[in-house]
Amino acid sequence: MIFDIRIGTILMQHRPLMCGRLGLQTDVYSPSWRVIRAVNGFSLDRKVRAAGWNSFFMAGTITASALGSIKESSVRSALGRILSKVRGDDFNCLEVTGIVARRFLGVPYVTVSAHSRHIQQSQFLEHPRARQVGQGLAEGARA
Repeated sequence: MIFDIRIGTILMQHRPLMCGRLGLQTDVYSPSWRVIRAVNGFSLDRKVRAAGWNSFFMAGTITASALGSIKESSVRSALGRILSKVRGDDFNCLEVTGIVARRFLGVPYVTVSAHSRHIQQSQFLEHPRARQVGQGLAEGARA
């Protein structure tokens, strides 16, 4: 399915249990990522806090570029590069914070910027290993 990815779009790893508890509606973006419907960063934070959970916004910007003009396929390609960069951090959300069309020697390219986000019950951000173990336990309990 093609989505209009724009600044403010939030993607979440496929976690049906968490989406159900938080009342989030999502659409499939890729096999392991979903686009959260009709939510921006502020309203996501309100929903998460209302459910008694916590939301973290990571300060470091992640950027990636793709050749082509500013169209869905170029943005999707750059976003795919970003998703592969954040895989090791094990944060469960990503917010698109910038999409810029540029040219270099007449060749158009698109640069996409994003910030990692993480939603969890604890008020303390856990180490990546602890997040992986916790996620494994949650997936095992679901199965």
